[in-house]
Amino acid sequence: MRSTALLLSALLATSAVAQDAPADVHLLEALAKQEASGFLPQLRSGGDPGRGFDLHYHRFDWTIDPAVNAIHGSVSAHFTATETLPALVLDLSDSLQVDSVLHQGQPLAFQHAGDSLWIPFPAPLATGTVDSVTVHYGGTPSSSGLGSWGFDTHDGIPIIWTLSQPYGAMDWWPAKQDLNDKIDSIDTYVTIPVGNRAAGNGVLVATDTLPGDQQVRFHWRHRHPIAYYLIATAVTNYVELVHTVELPADTFPMLTYAYPEDAFLAGLNAGDVLQQMPFFSQLFGTYPFADEKYGHAQMERGGGMEHQTMTFMGAYFYELAAHELAHQWFGNKVTCGSWQDLWLNEGFATYLSGLCYQYLAPQYWPGWPPAKIAVVTSEPGGSVWVPDTLDVQRLFNSRLTYTKGAMVLHTLRWVCGDSAFFNGVYNYLHDPALAFGTARTSDLQAHLEATSGLDLTEFLNDWFYGEGYPSYTLTWSQDGGGTVNVQLDQSTSHPSVDFFALPVPVLFKNGQQDSLVVLDHTFSGQTFSFTLPFQADSALLDPDWWIIRANDLVLRVPDAAFGSGQALLVPNPVRDQAELFTGTRLQGPATLRLLDASGRLVRQQQVVITGRRTTFSTADLAPGSYLLELAAGTEQVRLWMVKD
Repeated sequence: MRSTALLLSALLATSAVAQDAPADVHLLEALAKQEASGFLPQLRSGGDPGRGFDLHYHRFDWTIDPAVNAIHGSVSAHFTATETLPALVLDLSDSLQVDSVLHQGQPLAFQHAGDSLWIPFPAPLATGTVDSVTVHYGGTPSSSGLGSWGFDTHDGIPIIWTLSQPYGAMDWWPAKQDLNDKIDSIDTYVTIPVGNRAAGNGVLVATDTLPGDQQVRFHWRHRHPIAYYLIATAVTNYVELVHTVELPADTFPMLTYAYPEDAFLAGLNAGDVLQQMPFFSQLFGTYPFADEKYGHAQMERGGGMEHQTMTFMGAYFYELAAHELAHQWFGNKVTCGSWQDLWLNEGFATYLSGLCYQYLAPQYWPGWPPAKIAVVTSEPGGSVWVPDTLDVQRLFNSRLTYTKGAMVLHTLRWVCGDSAFFNGVYNYLHDPALAFGTARTSDLQAHLEATSGLDLTEFLNDWFYGEGYPSYTLTWSQDGGGTVNVQLDQSTSHPSVDFFALPVPVLFKNGQQDSLVVLDHTFSGQTFSFTLPFQADSALLDPDWWIIRANDLVLRVPDAAFGSGQALLVPNPVRDQAELFTGTRLQGPATLRLLDASGRLVRQQQVVITGRRTTFSTADLAPGSYLLELAAGTEQVRLWMVKD
């Protein structure tokens, strides 16, 4: 076990200067949209490598001119047959033309239609056979979804870049779009016009000027398992900025490929990452690709994309830089094994950007959790779990996959405790069965249960599969001896979850003292009693915003009235809207009547009581006194109301 609590305490003393304040919700929405792309209906979802073969190595050899919307070259695929294999099936858009397929130096017949490339072998390969094919192809790539192949200009200079997540690799190279078949190793050769640079995964091995001095060939080598959608290239007249990342046990380069006109901003971004990198490495283990590099390459769109070892950036923001760096652990080292579990990538990356505020730029942290919770609760439903992975807009929904995913992790941290949470996540990333492979939500659950000793099944049923959020009504009183009585009611925003069982923190305070009490809330209407060594004048429910919730109500009642069924109207006198706390077990549909001082009925309406309260408008009432009657079944509440 790692001493995470001590680590976090030490990090609190670390000074960091963010280049900007927290980005608003529109940036995260843009990021979600930019990480979405086209889709392939037959995409696999979880399990071992499919299609009868396991990929080991790719050799890419491309010729790209950023002024010409085209790609030409070859892709070699080395694999092992996992069953008797009559043919190799790859994904390749029909917009590209296959010139030839070579197998052991000999041409093979092939069929290319319906965005699939079918390559039959002369005789079926036996299970365990190690073999390879090379596909020569070219043409103008398609750009599905929001753009897997980018062709544009910056400051009048042409640029080409790629962004394959989730299903867009086939738009520009013959891929196997299977999350569970990571390629163990790749070499990328990109021939481009002199005066340009080509970004790539891994280490830059060589840049060779070709005969005629008109072209240069970049060779990138990457020797870690990589998912198909994290392979990328980009070509334009980049300037190269080089920084050194120094960690306790590792030193490695950080390369930034920036537009000449944006080199200053790119340098500021690199400075932020130089602080974020040690923080993440201390919490979650050394940067997974420290034997190679980390880098950035600018692209002509907002947001970013976490290509392995070289993030593509369309904007420079502190939170965005942290988000994409975090993906190198969450999404790249350990990749979701199904797009249904995309929160394992995006929820963690979003939450880690918040952790950077909490521990590196704490002046921005207090507003971060409530702002994220406000986004989540802006609609009543929606699960973190993705029910339909072919709905790309739902897959990359910023409210659910990103923001709710992040805040579910925040609540998990509260439920488990800091030490158990961070140690469990560390173990998840370093599990030999998961590291540099894929994982499902159940894998994260197992590691958090092991460190916390909790059964998290109900929590994940409510917060991962379930929809919505709770709203609380806290009623409390305190007698002269200090005894506090509390009743905590809960309603939920969506019928998929009837109750969220959680430890609920409540801060009782006065002008000089305060005390945080954690209520183990297991059912609505639960009561608690305890003694405080001071007289409190107020109570704050969840003051540090650990819980996703909205529309809470905290009511103090006279000690003699606690549990008596007394009704309260807040405020009273009223103005445009009133909230009636029933103080009884009234629930569901009810009839509300208002009578003026003479006994004349001035309004009758149907309302719904949830969480022992209901809200109604008083804007159209004339000033004066009114008798309010609320009836549900055999239960009734009556009290006087004053309208200002």
